[in-house]
Amino acid sequence: MAFSLDTELSDLKVSELLKEVSVDYTKTKRLEDAVAVIRDVLLSLPEEQVKPTAAAAFIKDIGAPGDKLDFKFRKPDSVEIIGSYTLKAAAKPFLNIDLAVRIPKACFHEKDFLNHRYHAKRCLYLVVIKKHLSSCSVVKNIGWSTFQDDARKPILIIHPGEMDNDTANDFVIRIIPTVLAGVFDISKLAPGRNNVRDFQQGGMAQPTPDYNASILEDMFIEDHSAFLKNSLSGSKNFVEALLLLKVWARQRNSINGPDCLNGFIISIILAYLTTEGGGKRITGQMTGFQAFRVVIDFIAISSTLEKGIFMQPQSVGNVSLELKRRLLQFFEVVICDSVTYLNLAFRMTKSGLVELVDEAARTLRYMNKCKDKGFEEVFMTRIDFPAKFDYHARIIPVGKDHMKPPNICMDKEHSRVYEKQVELLLSKGLGDRARLVRVLHRSIPANWHIDEGLECLGKVPLLVGILISDFEKAFRMIDVGPSADNKIESAKFRSFWGEKSELRRFKDGIIAETAVWECEHWEKHLIIKKIMEYTLRRHLSLSSQDISIVGDQLDFTLLQGGKAPTSADPIASTPTLLDALDVLSKCLRGVEDLPLRISSVQPLDSAFRHTSVFPPMPHPLATDKEKRQYSDILVPTCIQTLEVMIQLEGSGKWPIGEIAIEKTKSAFCLKIAERILYEKDKSLIKKQGLFGVLPVGNLQNTNCVLLEKDLLLRSQHSSMLNGLQGLHPVYGPTVRLAKRWICSHMFSGSLADEAVELLVAHLFVRPFPFSAPCSRVTGFLRFLRLVAYHDWALSPLVVDVNGDLTMKEEGQIMAQFIARRKDSRGESGANNTGPAMYIATPYDWESESWTSFSPDNLSLKRLIAYARSSAELLTRLVGGEVLEGWKSLFRTPLQCYDALILLHRDKLAYPSQILFNADIKQGSLPVTTQEASMDFFPYLSPLVIRKGFQEARNHLLVGFDPVKYFLHDLKTDMPKVFNIWHDAFGSEVIGLTWNKEAPFLKDAAQKRKRKEPDPTNFDVRNILEEVANVGTGLVKTVHLLKSPKYN
Repeated sequence: MAFSLDTELSDLKVSELLKEVSVDYTKTKRLEDAVAVIRDVLLSLPEEQVKPTAAAAFIKDIGAPGDKLDFKFRKPDSVEIIGSYTLKAAAKPFLNIDLAVRIPKACFHEKDFLNHRYHAKRCLYLVVIKKHLSSCSVVKNIGWSTFQDDARKPILIIHPGEMDNDTANDFVIRIIPTVLAGVFDISKLAPGRNNVRDFQQGGMAQPTPDYNASILEDMFIEDHSAFLKNSLSGSKNFVEALLLLKVWARQRNSINGPDCLNGFIISIILAYLTTEGGGKRITGQMTGFQAFRVVIDFIAISSTLEKGIFMQPQSVGNVSLELKRRLLQFFEVVICDSVTYLNLAFRMTKSGLVELVDEAARTLRYMNKCKDKGFEEVFMTRIDFPAKFDYHARIIPVGKDHMKPPNICMDKEHSRVYEKQVELLLSKGLGDRARLVRVLHRSIPANWHIDEGLECLGKVPLLVGILISDFEKAFRMIDVGPSADNKIESAKFRSFWGEKSELRRFKDGIIAETAVWECEHWEKHLIIKKIMEYTLRRHLSLSSQDISIVGDQLDFTLLQGGKAPTSADPIASTPTLLDALDVLSKCLRGVEDLPLRISSVQPLDSAFRHTSVFPPMPHPLATDKEKRQYSDILVPTCIQTLEVMIQLEGSGKWPIGEIAIEKTKSAFCLKIAERILYEKDKSLIKKQGLFGVLPVGNLQNTNCVLLEKDLLLRSQHSSMLNGLQGLHPVYGPTVRLAKRWICSHMFSGSLADEAVELLVAHLFVRPFPFSAPCSRVTGFLRFLRLVAYHDWALSPLVVDVNGDLTMKEEGQIMAQFIARRKDSRGESGANNTGPAMYIATPYDWESESWTSFSPDNLSLKRLIAYARSSAELLTRLVGGEVLEGWKSLFRTPLQCYDALILLHRDKLAYPSQILFNADIKQGSLPVTTQEASMDFFPYLSPLVIRKGFQEARNHLLVGFDPVKYFLHDLKTDMPKVFNIWHDAFGSEVIGLTWNKEAPFLKDAAQKRKRKEPDPTNFDVRNILEEVANVGTGLVKTVHLLKSPKYN
């Protein structure tokens, strides 16, 4: 029953999607009339003599001989519509009509297939057409583009005049030159022939398979269009399958391109599977979605495409093994047609095929695992370059010799050769660290004109994406090469790695070549970046300004002090922290003379699961003896507390009553502390009811005042997430970035740390349609998108780290969610009840633990707006669209608040955690100003330190944070007056927004209704002065930016 319902829902969604992307061809009459006018103009063009000077820059760049390009222009032999429009399979929003303009044979010489003469005349023919169409009544404007991003094959793009409906207005018309099949001798365009005479190596002419295929493509494009029309247009289901395949490919922009997959290749594969040669895997009885699945399944079997697709020619036996061998010798991917043995996939690269197969295989997994057959993951989720790849590089090959005439075009455009060179170098340099190195196919810039030639292509930045294979392999510090005894391979290794290569003797006695990437443990994520930079600079002579690799741009937010290289990531102290926990656990379990023995010690603090933004560093005074002088360093006054849960043996003799139980727990803690001090000689610190142990280098403490329910929930939460860091080492850094972002935009009081950990955990447990992120930047981008684009009003977020929930239980969670979203009238409405951000877990189906009261609807709306803005900026930064602005991701706009509280920086507990100085607008005069207190400083004064080690210890404050107490007092003394926004990690600014439910605002609104005099700002200033008084000694100034609205 559940499967049937799932199928019905997915079929309904697919049907609605098809309606959304399909074209209503009954509304394209005016468009077809415009095409008819253009056809008539083209078929009536007069003859004229054409000179190569009409496209001098283009002809120079492709290296065509100018003295053999004069010809007499003649009107086209025919002008026919080809492509998806003839199949009625054009998919919104990218709509075009392709017009095949057949150039007469008389315009060519029989040897024009040599040395780019055909490509030059093809371009000149378009120049004449453009001149005449520019004055056509139905042409709004006309520009240049390229066919399949092939720089040698320009086409014209026509925007017709305004139509009478939006459907027709969305179309553009593409003018694509073609030639008759008999214009050139096909045998002379075989893959093994050389038709670019300058393309030589060692004085020997080299085959030009890609060049030859680019000419054959124009000779048979009309035949291929007719084949597709005959194969697919007879069935509505085939057309629907084609539309679904186009949507699927477009959502994955790195495979939707000439070097991987395009609409034509998709159509060819679909048509092939309907033929006998394709096993008739697709029949007319299948639905569009079923046919779509068959195509995806066919692509996912990598061996199929690796061996090549050879369509069987009519009335002929199987394709010969010799022909298959030759085609596979010259092309990385082969899809051979049934007439000319032209490789239709001659532009597809090996890396493009690998990515295509990987995407198809993962798509099948979504369809099997996800609800509604993976509809959201397959068709609705954008899988773009920044969010898909783990590491991203942007290379600018400006001014390099490979893009200067006459070397721009040989067998391929040299930009493609350069892309391949970069891919091979990085693949060799990274080795088994990467499962995919993908260099994206570059396109001619928008608004390109033929007069600019092709040099502009060399100025387009090159984008490289890296997918990590395995963490252990990716972040190893030593690459072991061949043994020193293997002279040939060792020489190759040294030639590639240069100065990085060195001989090393290993413990097993082997002496081998190695490349060593030394770094701190917390910098291992930069090893990939270091390898890429070194490889590109060594072998391509690129400067550091030419290479931009995304890897460490956000690390500044996690460094103690905020700046590298002098600052260190406090996560480096985690091993010491865990060692201290182990010492404490052993001490606690070894305590005797207790009525009940300690059965377990469980860490609860996020520092123990690698998700604390600033885990505690070893404190200089946390030692048993004074072994050094501290006058040369800053000694923090405040010490962070870390919570650990102690579980005792079961007993039926516990007292009854909450107070009695708590006192008994306190007595246990006192006894435990006493025995630890006596037996292990540890220093005990008592402060505000907290007991702490200070072993060498770190502070540990146990808090005995936690509420039972809260303690249980935190224990379950910690247990659930403890193993995630081991499976996904990037989980911790991603959570830290997410928490830092949340706090930097002053949402510390709106979203609990545990909620952030669950949000990020979801990205690793259910990463569909991606694979789990393997870099902190990619993980952070996906976190921002999850917050920004998840439908919080209509869908719960189920986080099941260990796979404990069944499908039935998830259905029950959904039912509970819907029930809580209904208002008192029993209908779903705007006044929803229940958590605004509903995060369900196996231990908390109703999202009561971490988001029950916060964020509320107002806070969530604000959080979504910030996340959307940051996600868009980060996408542009990673994609190389903008180069500056990384810090802007964490700099919150202060003008979005009604009032600002500026604190004395030297009165904060951890001033080194501040990211930016407060940037309050000029002219914003403070309402009040106060002096700083002299009772507290974040660092011990030299005077205290000179008094001795023990005296300095007596001045330490455990778990003290003046801002936390100030906020507590502010909420207690002035409830419902304003909403408070703050950064828990040491920001010197606190934001205030007026609460519409504030009593003085309600009184003002009532006065206005009674038409009494409007209230003044006098009361507002008094309120802000009172705010400053609450924080006397901590508050520096209070600024009023916006007066409240009295509605």
